[in-house]
Amino acid sequence: MRTYLNSKNNPRVIIIQKLYGKFYNDDDLDFPKHRFKKFIKDIVLGTIERNELILSELDTKLGSNFVFENLDKVFQTILKAATYEFLYKPNISINIIIKEYLNSSNFFLEDSQTKYLNALLDNIGKKLRSNNARI
Repeated sequence: MRTYLNSKNNPRVIIIQKLYGKFYNDDDLDFPKHRFKKFIKDIVLGTIERNELILSELDTKLGSNFVFENLDKVFQTILKAATYEFLYKPNISINIIIKEYLNSSNFFLEDSQTKYLNALLDNIGKKLRSNNARI
């Protein structure tokens, strides 16, 4: 069942849009007034700044059979942002991060893709949080 929220108010939809624009269209980043502006800015800038580390973590945790570059660009963007949160936002539970990105993905992906995304996020989240208690 799809959950429809107003995309303008959903911080993770905005995060996905900003990161997609920056990574794939080289858009300039601006952060207009928003209730969650500080959170959005933190996730977007942190994900961009730590992009290489995030890609390395994804490569390590998902194994040699998984090829990140073969994924849809929206998938890549969501995985990068969620991975950043798994690594650097320990106060936010894995389940909340996954739920929020799955809800946000409804604006960009088909239902079947969302199920695959759910499995990937669950897999990555568990591996990162269990192996990276230091962060």
